[in-house]
Parts: sequence; C-alpha cells; structure tokens
Amino acid sequence: MPSFTIIMIAGALFTMLGLVIFAFAGPSAAKAKARRLEGLRERHSKSSEVAAQVQMKRILAGRSDTKMDGIAKRLLPNPALLRLRLSRTGRSWTLGQYLMACGGLAILVMTLLTMKGLPFILGLFVGLFAGLGIPHFVVGFLIKRRINQFTSKFPDAIELMVRGLRSGLPISETLGIVASEVPGPVGIEFRSVSDKMKIGRTMESALQDTADRLGTPEFQFFVITLAIQRETGGNLAETLSNLADVLRKRAQMKLKIRAMSSEAKASAMILGILPFAVFTLLYLMNPGYMGGFFSDPRLIVAGLGGILWMSIGVFVMAKMVNFEI
Repeated sequence: MPSFTIIMIAGALFTMLGLVIFAFAGPSAAKAKARRLEGLRERHSKSSEVAAQVQMKRILAGRSDTKMDGIAKRLLPNPALLRLRLSRTGRSWTLGQYLMACGGLAILVMTLLTMKGLPFILGLFVGLFAGLGIPHFVVGFLIKRRINQFTSKFPDAIELMVRGLRSGLPISETLGIVASEVPGPVGIEFRSVSDKMKIGRTMESALQDTADRLGTPEFQFFVITLAIQRETGGNLAETLSNLADVLRKRAQMKLKIRAMSSEAKASAMILGILPFAVFTLLYLMNPGYMGGFFSDPRLIVAGLGGILWMSIGVFVMAKMVNFEI
C-alpha cells in the first residue's frame, strides 16, 4: 500500500509538471499561421460583413487577455465553450479568474481534508472534484437564473415591439426601444443587437449572434420568425403578436409540468442526499466507527462502488422527472 501511494503521488506530480510546461510553452505554429491568414483576409476583403467583424474586434480589443487567461486557454480542454458559458451568466468573468477560482478551491478543500486526517490521495481527488465541480455548478445556476429572467420578460418585449410596429416605426427602431425600456437581461441583449447594427452588422447576423450566445429556443423562434417574414412578407406585427402568445402558453405549460413533477423531484432529491447525510452524521458522532472508509482499502472500494451506484440511480431518477417542451 505505501508503494502504491508513492506511485500515485509521483504520477500526480509528473502530471502537474507536464501541465505547467504545457501552460508556459510557446504559441502553436498552426494557430499563428491561421491568425496571419485571417488578418490578410480582413485587410483585403471588400465585404461589408467582414468590415463589421473587424470593427467589432477593434472595439473589443480593449478587453485584452491577461497572462492568466492565456494559461487558461492552454490548460482548459475547450476554452471557447467555457467562455460562452461565462458570457451567458451576464458577469464579466474571464477564463483566468475561473481557473484561479477552481485551483484555489481545490487546494483549500484538499488542505482542510488532509489536516483532518484524510489520506493525501483521497484528499487530492476530493479537492479536484470540488475545484472542478462547484464552479461548474455555480456557473450553471447563474446561467439558468438569467435565462429564466430573460424568458419571463421576453413576451413583454415582443408585445412592446408589436405596439411600435403598429404605430409605424421600423423594426430597427423597435429593437432600440426594447433595449432602453425593458430592464434586466432582455434590455442588455437587445442593446447588444442595436449596438452591432450601428457599426454595420446586419440585423439577421446580429440577432443570430445573440441567439447563439443565449442558447434559448424562445429567442431562436424570434430570429426565425423575423427571417421568414423578411423572405415571404406579411404583417410582421401580427406575426410577432402570435409568437408572444405562443411563448406565454409555452411558459404556462412549463409551470404545469413543474408542479406535476415536483413530488417526484423531491423524492429523488431526498433519496439521493439521505445516504450521504447519514454517513456524515455517523462520522461526526463516532469518527472511529466510520473512519475505516478512509483507511481500509476494502471499505474504500466498497464506498466508491456505493457512490457510483448512487450516482447512477440519481441520474436515472433525474432523467425520469425531467421533461422538455
């Protein structure tokens, strides 16, 4: 057992050393070549769309990445997806700040557990799980809360656009009115669309960028509705009014499903938390009785197996009570 622990510690140290070397390594030649080709295309292209993209890059150039952001881009497996998730929270968090939060939380948890007498290897794995899992769930919670706020106010924003269109205003002006009159995430996202249109982006591309960043079907319905109306014609005010009514009925259906499945969700949550709560209480009352799960290899394997089967059960129950509309 001691030799196995030494091997695990040596493997962890070599892995950390490899990550540090990779983080401080030079830039990739392929990426540098792609950046040069992109620069040539931007300088010699006569397309208005490319010119608008160049202008957006210049505007965002002030938000220069720090050294920690560069390290995060090399360490993280998919930095573009993580950057998209951070932007969906509505906060000005960077990749470097996210990486520092993950590393600091992992080191803190590992240190506290090691000081409490937990084996180093087990404390390392628990610290890594906490450092990677807790920030991910926090970002997911903030994204879900912001999306819910956006979805609840979005039908009202569409109704405001309908009133503006019926009074004779063009669609671009109604987007600006929504940006200035509707508070919260809806106003922020429409303000972003309006700003992109002011620097030369087309309305379709600006709306599609926002739809890709939000990732909500409600806003995608809105973008598709505008695109179809521009191709086929018709009464845009009436079309948007029908869309607002559909979105409100969709929200009502979600609330009904949530109410009908709330009992099953509560049961799944109680069944998932109960074993861990009982284990924690027994460990606090009698540490020696439950301490074998942290020292005896057989009990460690049994505990990990129990956690695995509990995780599978909770996952299945969560899928059974999760309904998509």
